[in-house]
Amino acid sequence: MTLHAEHVSWNRGGALVVDGVTLHPEPGQTVGLLGPNGSGKSSLLRVLHGLVKPTAGLVTLDGVDLASVGRRLIARSVASVTQHADTDVDITVRDIVRLGRIPHRSGLAGDTAADETAVDRALAHVGLLDQAARLWHTLSGGERQRAQIARALAQEPRELLLDEPTNHLDIRHQLELLDLVCALPVTTVIAIHDLNLAAMYCDTVVVLRAGRVVAAGAPSEVLTAALIADVYGVVAEVMLDPRRGHPIVTFTR
Repeated sequence: MTLHAEHVSWNRGGALVVDGVTLHPEPGQTVGLLGPNGSGKSSLLRVLHGLVKPTAGLVTLDGVDLASVGRRLIARSVASVTQHADTDVDITVRDIVRLGRIPHRSGLAGDTAADETAVDRALAHVGLLDQAARLWHTLSGGERQRAQIARALAQEPRELLLDEPTNHLDIRHQLELLDLVCALPVTTVIAIHDLNLAAMYCDTVVVLRAGRVVAAGAPSEVLTAALIADVYGVVAEVMLDPRRGHPIVTFTR
């Protein structure tokens, strides 16, 4: 089992921002959430993480209603990285990543050897091990994003929810990050704008518009010129990569 959504809707401030979404990721899959700004990608991730309660429908973790699962237990299984994570506290990169170990601690116990090993491993994964002593406010936007990814990895989750994780990253770090995420033994749901990155890295994609699913399936089946014109309102040409078989999207000015 994994994290599932069954006909989930969420009404926020009188606006229906998630509308009847069903999502059944297979264990270990990377699922891409696509759609224009305001389509409900970030809102759906919040519902999946249990940060907000759906107005209708059900989110389950291992078949159990997420609303009945304690936050600590959720945090041991599900990690998330949002677009705008920030802090005013003068804190080091290592301390940021250590926050991911909180769900695994008992009572007032301090860091254990296992905690420090998990933190080091997470920092190494994102290429920040040699930057662990730096203060948060000295980091670039891309370095902050990588530190937040490391914090999520230190949580050692089974489910990973990522909201535009490639924002602020240059091309090299975008590819390295997605290579890392896709190699992890976790189920990942990732909101992403770049259709070509989604096509390269996602096992399946779900396209949202106004909170509703308009298409879902393998990138090669979903990412057609007709769908892109309909959902995004732009003219695109879609070809298949001759070596890997995933779609390549180019746009007309």
